[in-house]
Amino acid sequence: MTRIHHLKIYNSLTGQKEVFEPIHENHVGMYVCGPTVYSNVHLGNVRTFMSFDVIFRYLKFLGYKVRYVRNITDVGHIVDDVDDGEDKIAKRARLEQLEPMEIVQKYTVDFHTILSKFNFLPPSIEPTATGHIIEQIQIVQEILDNGLAYVSNGSVYFDVLKYNESKPYGILSGRNLEDMISNSRDLDGQDDKKNAVDFALWKKAEPEHIMRWPSPWGDGFPGWHLECTAMSTKYLGTQFDIHGGGMDLKFPHHECEIAQNEAAKNHAPVKYWMHANLLTLNGKKMAKSTGNSILPGEILSGDNNILSKAFSAAVVRFFMLQAHYRSILDFSDEAILAAEKGFNRLVEAVATLDKIEAANVSTFDVKSWIKQGLQAMDDDFNTPILIANLFEAVKVINSLAEQKTTLTAADLHEFKTYIHAFIEDILGIELESKSAAKDELIPQLIDLLIAQRNQARADKNWKLSDELRDNLLQLGIELKDGKDGTTYKY
Repeated sequence: MTRIHHLKIYNSLTGQKEVFEPIHENHVGMYVCGPTVYSNVHLGNVRTFMSFDVIFRYLKFLGYKVRYVRNITDVGHIVDDVDDGEDKIAKRARLEQLEPMEIVQKYTVDFHTILSKFNFLPPSIEPTATGHIIEQIQIVQEILDNGLAYVSNGSVYFDVLKYNESKPYGILSGRNLEDMISNSRDLDGQDDKKNAVDFALWKKAEPEHIMRWPSPWGDGFPGWHLECTAMSTKYLGTQFDIHGGGMDLKFPHHECEIAQNEAAKNHAPVKYWMHANLLTLNGKKMAKSTGNSILPGEILSGDNNILSKAFSAAVVRFFMLQAHYRSILDFSDEAILAAEKGFNRLVEAVATLDKIEAANVSTFDVKSWIKQGLQAMDDDFNTPILIANLFEAVKVINSLAEQKTTLTAADLHEFKTYIHAFIEDILGIELESKSAAKDELIPQLIDLLIAQRNQARADKNWKLSDELRDNLLQLGIELKDGKDGTTYKY
């Protein structure tokens, strides 16, 4: 716990790095806006959640007790992030001819499966928007009671102009309210709002709307921005340390969260706002409509028209962390192939290090190397600098293997401990890409055993043939002999 005060975080609210001082000593509350579960999780989401996974890991590494809340948005997120139109989940349910909660379950499972493959730590709490309707209604009522919202035709809207009389709306994004009003003036009178800049806290459900709940204002559903305010404050308190998400959420989503909390509780909700930058593909914005798109699972399977081959989850994670979370990252075949070479060098070096024996004297300053790695992470979680420091270690390991450099038993133990801690505990990279190698190797081994069994049968060695078949069956692999040869199933 002696190093905690060195950590600096870039605060989007102030536009500068600040020394991290949690509200409650040794405890950190962190909320990250989770996915809207209406489709397969896309690569940009994975990058954002990976950034906060590393932040979560490093805070835990420093000894903090972290409560990490990442929500599931399963209602209320309107298409194109506006207040009018169709809920993303309801729209997908209609297209796939399923119940909305079937859509939610299907894509929540996909989300968890993909994040597990990329070795994410699960959050401390993963609340759903539909599980917190009561809390959302309570906050709407508080804002109404404070005179900063109004009911209109069964919906409730946040009164941005009234709020702006005492608190600045646009404090996070740096937007000017007058500019926002002039840019949206053509929308005036098209809905139930007093002003086009007002946003929905609660939406009236039309008769055909499936997802609906009773409220004091009639049947309806919550506004998207309100959901995160309710879930974050329920589990982290009305003031907490870190709120994160993608850069695209800064406005209007996070701006509205600040306004809602100020309007309900009369104070700012968050001490440090953090935003992960965007991910591009081959230098362009990812979009299904243009074909410039790839899903995380398609990278792992190789089933895509973008990359030359499949890549392991560890390589993809390593590649993504070579860019700082606040930088735009461009994903391309050339870039990830280069990352794979670097990753393999690192894996080989660590395997070599684990075999190296101690000497009587140290000719390399391990403590200085550890300090540089920690300083990189203390500087707003600078993973590219930490990775560069790891490659300095690769040079040292090669020198140790050639006995040009030596380490005492104590220094060697510390070197091994920290190289594993940096790679596995903090960056979350699984060195044992054995898992991917195993997956590729198993079919080859089965084919080899089938070939041996075929040879045994050709030699009329029925005893060996039966033994091979029975042994495979014990391992859960059933052989089927047919006219086209032998096949197998698990």
